[in-house]
Amino acid sequence: MASIRKHGTGWQAQVRKLGHAAVVKTFRKKTDAEAWARQTEIAIERGEYAAPKQTHTSPPLSDLLFRYLEQCTATKRGAVSETYRIKTMLKHPMARLPVSRLKASAIAAYRDERLKIVTPSSVRRELVILRHCLEVARREWGVPLSDNPVRQIQMPSESNARERRVSRNEIAALIKGLSRTRNEWVAPVVWFALATGMRRGEILGLAWDNVDLDARTAKILRTKNGHARTIPLSEDAIKVLVKLPREGDQVFPISENAFRLSWERLKRRAGLIDLRFHDLRHEAVSRFFELGLNVPEVALISGHRDVRMLFRYTHPKAHELARKMKAKQD
Repeated sequence: MASIRKHGTGWQAQVRKLGHAAVVKTFRKKTDAEAWARQTEIAIERGEYAAPKQTHTSPPLSDLLFRYLEQCTATKRGAVSETYRIKTMLKHPMARLPVSRLKASAIAAYRDERLKIVTPSSVRRELVILRHCLEVARREWGVPLSDNPVRQIQMPSESNARERRVSRNEIAALIKGLSRTRNEWVAPVVWFALATGMRRGEILGLAWDNVDLDARTAKILRTKNGHARTIPLSEDAIKVLVKLPREGDQVFPISENAFRLSWERLKRRAGLIDLRFHDLRHEAVSRFFELGLNVPEVALISGHRDVRMLFRYTHPKAHELARKMKAKQD
């Protein structure tokens, strides 16, 4: 019995016959894969098929990345962002290297090249995916790798956390830029992010069924850490929601890719190249502290599991604490 399935940018044909080992071959065109499968089935039935000699050739890294994308990434909560990172690696010449020639030096060169383009944390996430891909290949797919070369290099530090506020001038530039944005959903997403501190994926995954305007709450099911949470909605957040038309289940019916492209165009139009969407979350959390909310209260809203991450948002001064203590005692 033959089966044909999409495999990366090509098509993989597999022929299975009782009493024979499965035969697999990959082609660029589906028609070629189907023709080979038919010919192979006939040859096996006639007893004319000669199995190719095992040459123990090493697959290119791209084969492993494609397989990882199909079998591992697809089941993850963060599949969209991980897919984007894997596709970035697939475009790099490193992906064409046979796994047997994939040395730590090649991965270190990739790391250094990427560090010139994106942040250390972004490069680190890419390398973590590659490391796990090679580990799965070694342990589960039978790929002959004596060691995982990613483990031999120094990983970029994650200490590039930004403490960036969004200035009044930048807010004004956003207002002006959003007034000329074609996609009607971009502006509500931006203002909702500033009002709630929610992550982009959380906002785009929010459903009307999980919003209670009377109770002024929203339940976030699709979170980065996998833990659902219910947050209070401020007056600014409510104002955004009540103006929205209900076009289906999603509060903001725009795909992550469509929003990402619109956001990048908005930044260029507004002259805010350095502004990241995550900066809106940082600004919102900073404002929560300025309103007088304490760390546990802000953590409930932001979803930070490690409250130590919130310490960089608040910088209490001794004289302010003394005034608070006096007020409590009076």
